[in-house]
Amino acid sequence: MAAAPCRPYILGVTGGVATGKSTVMRLLKARGVTVFSADEAARATLTPEVLEAIAGAFGSEVLLPDGNLDRKRLGEKVFADPQARQTLNRITHPPVLRLLRAQIDAATVDLPGDTLVAVEVPLLYEAGLSDWFDSVLVVSAPEPVQIARLMARNGLTEAEARQRIAAQWPLQDKEARADHVIRNDGAPEQLAAAVDAFIAHIRASTRPGKLPVQSGGPVA
Repeated sequence: MAAAPCRPYILGVTGGVATGKSTVMRLLKARGVTVFSADEAARATLTPEVLEAIAGAFGSEVLLPDGNLDRKRLGEKVFADPQARQTLNRITHPPVLRLLRAQIDAATVDLPGDTLVAVEVPLLYEAGLSDWFDSVLVVSAPEPVQIARLMARNGLTEAEARQRIAAQWPLQDKEARADHVIRNDGAPEQLAAAVDAFIAHIRASTRPGKLPVQSGGPVA
C-alpha cells in the first residue's frame, strides 16, 4: 500500500465569547502558523445581497446610514432572541462556511506538508464542523473572567454579558469534546508560553510523509 501523502495539519480553534481566541490566533500567526478566521470570512461575505437579507429580516435600523451593518444594534436583537439568532445564522452561515471551506481546501493543496493551519470558528461545535479538522483546540476562561472582559471590551452590563455567554454552548461541553484546551485566565506571558507548548505538542505528534495524527489528551 502506498504511503499516505503529506499535507498540512488543519487545526480548528474555538471556545467561548471573550476567552481570548483572537489573541491565541495572533500568537499562532506570529509563530509562523497560517491562520484563517470565520469572523474575517463573515466580513468578506457581507455583500449587498446579504445586507439586504439581514435588513429584510431585522429591519432597516440594523444598517448604518452608509449602508454598513450596525453590529451593536443587530447584536441587541439576536442575543435576546434565540429564534432571531437562528434566522441570522441561516442568512450568514452558508457564505461564510463556503469561503472557509475553500480556504482550507486551497491550503491543503497549495501549502507545504509541514504547514500548520489554524482556523478560528467560534461556533465550530454548534455548526457541527468537527470533522473539518485534524484536531480542535478550545480556548477557555472562567465565566467571571469572560463577564469582566465583555463588560470592559463591549461596554455591556453584567446581564448583557451573561446573555451573550448563554447564547453559546457551555464551555465545559466544548472542553469535553476538544482534543486540546488552553485556559486563558493568567498573565499574557503565561498564554504565550501555553501557545508555544501547544505548537511543540502538535509538531511532535506529526511525522514527515504521513498524515498528522490527532493527539490524545488536552494540553492545559
